[in-house]
Amino acid sequence: MDIFLISDNHVSQSLELPDVVPLKGFLWIDATHEEVAADPEAWRNAIERATGVQIYDPHMTDTLNPNHPSYFDSTQDYGMVVFRKLMLNGAGGNGNSQAPANAEAAAPAAESDSSKRKIPAALSKLATQPVTFLIMDHALVTVHERYSRTIDATRTRLLELCNKTEKTPHAIRLPASPEDLLLRLINAMVDQYLDLRQPLTTQLDRWQRALLDPRRPFKDWMALLDARIELRKLENLCEEQHDAMQELRDYFVDIDDGIEISRAKDLLLVRINDVMEHITRVLNHARRLESSIESAVQIHFSAVAHRTNEIMRTLTVITALFMPLTLITGIFGMNFEVMPLLKNALGFWLTMGSMALVIVVMLVFFQRRRYLESQALDRR
Repeated sequence: MDIFLISDNHVSQSLELPDVVPLKGFLWIDATHEEVAADPEAWRNAIERATGVQIYDPHMTDTLNPNHPSYFDSTQDYGMVVFRKLMLNGAGGNGNSQAPANAEAAAPAAESDSSKRKIPAALSKLATQPVTFLIMDHALVTVHERYSRTIDATRTRLLELCNKTEKTPHAIRLPASPEDLLLRLINAMVDQYLDLRQPLTTQLDRWQRALLDPRRPFKDWMALLDARIELRKLENLCEEQHDAMQELRDYFVDIDDGIEISRAKDLLLVRINDVMEHITRVLNHARRLESSIESAVQIHFSAVAHRTNEIMRTLTVITALFMPLTLITGIFGMNFEVMPLLKNALGFWLTMGSMALVIVVMLVFFQRRRYLESQALDRR
């Protein structure tokens, strides 16, 4: 568990939770699910001693729930935000080399069967895990899985600032309040979703080309179905995140404690509006990709139907050309002793000429009826 005391121009790290609420600045208490689950009651009592706020039992249960959706709830003493972020192994982060294996072991049960499905690499990055934020007057408490790229990066920056002297100007403006730090963390988590837009678009463009390729039949139908399912999950995830941020925004508007001046409050509203706008962009992109998949499938079946019609038209023309020829040969194949042209020296050539004439007449008729137009002419 990491404890930081953040003030206007100074950051200090502590190994133990303080026994009194800080008068200046605020505390950032960062813990993992394993640390909280080891002794939830002791952890809650320590948070109460440091902040003067007791966490309710239902919120403790939500904090330790790995499958909890994005959510917001508030009490008179604190607000609670659960935000689902991309997993480190799913997001392709660089970080600790052991992080993917351990983070994968902590993935929700609903996502454990993803390896058994034909999910492409771009969509397999949508594995998520919850991060819980407890917003108090002078403290922000975060609970997450062991490896979190966003929180690790923020912790690293704060540790760098801790090692600097007070006279050294900070290149990074420190968070002014727990709410400010909360929005910075969530904004960085949402930006990870924005980074997925390009690989997702590239993967779906590849599928669209494969669907419309006439040289080889498309066979990855299960992968395409799994992709549609994953995009629907992403759409539902973004809707939950947007609802949680909307409730958090209303919470910021309604309360005045912890925000001393209206300018700071307006800055928080600007930040949360920016976060909501980013979530909306991800949501709209997921809907566009899902619509693109459905359109590509419809175009694929339309192309297959068009090709089938072309083949049937060709076979029909061939059949129509040979039907009168079959009739003529059938007539001359009758077992009659006396038939016109049967013993005539020119009978064979007259019959062949009449058959050729029939073919020419029918070809001219089909051409005038536009039954034999080529595909190149159709495209032109």
